[in-house]
Amino acid sequence: MNQFVPSLFRSRAVAGALYMILAGVAFAALNVVTQWLAMTLSFPPASVAFWQYGFALVLSLPLLRKLGVKAMRTRHPWRHILRVLLAALGVQAWLTGLATVPIWQAIALVMTSPFFIIIGARLFLGEALGPARWFATLAGFIGAMIILQPWSDAFTPAALLPVLSAFLWGGSSLLMKNLTSFEPAETITVWLLVLLTPVNFGLAVASGFVVPGGTALILLIGAGILTALGQYLLTLAYTVADAAYVQPFDDLKLPLNVFAGWIVFGYAPTGYLWFGAMLILVASLTLMKIELGRERAAN
Repeated sequence: MNQFVPSLFRSRAVAGALYMILAGVAFAALNVVTQWLAMTLSFPPASVAFWQYGFALVLSLPLLRKLGVKAMRTRHPWRHILRVLLAALGVQAWLTGLATVPIWQAIALVMTSPFFIIIGARLFLGEALGPARWFATLAGFIGAMIILQPWSDAFTPAALLPVLSAFLWGGSSLLMKNLTSFEPAETITVWLLVLLTPVNFGLAVASGFVVPGGTALILLIGAGILTALGQYLLTLAYTVADAAYVQPFDDLKLPLNVFAGWIVFGYAPTGYLWFGAMLILVASLTLMKIELGRERAAN
């Protein structure tokens, strides 16, 4: 047991899962903040995106100063640009959806992203996909469908916006994984923050630019902090482990977001929700156990 614990924390499987889970915690807090801005304060989603990532960029300036110009050096600028365009469009679709559908429904739908990522990882990254990885992804999706119940009357066309964001973010995540083979996490994060700001500014101006003040300003600064932290943790997760492996741990964002929404908005989860959440949790932990067994066998 004493030898197992140190080896556990040295494991790339555990590190990848931990980074992804911590990123999920940061993004759960971020979703509560952005939904409060959109629903309670009626702040335009496009302006939320601009200020959110603008403040994240400002908060990253100490890192830029420390790393210098070398943080922006890359041999693959067009991959960064394409990744950022996909991410920016995904953010717009997500924030617009979050302003029109309940947070639990939006999160459940965005959990379709593993399908886009796991297929893309096989087609474009050449990653091996065993039965355990397919099963974990499918189990996460089934859990989301149990919670969502798309066959019910409550299902609306607006709920397709989180699915669109899942598709766009899936493409962005695959490009991120590809870039981690050539460049450090700091470079990938900085490129995202630097390029997202002008793209989001153009979208915000096109839809009616709003300058925040008071409570909105405080919340947007907090959103910037959570955005920078979450993106960096997400990049680290893809750096230490395969995209197809760490992605099912992203499914844990569902119970994390439901819990955050319960605390802040007073939403009382139903039995169906917790059954789906448990299915997601068990699938993710089972996958990590299998990956740990493979690592020990290889050593």
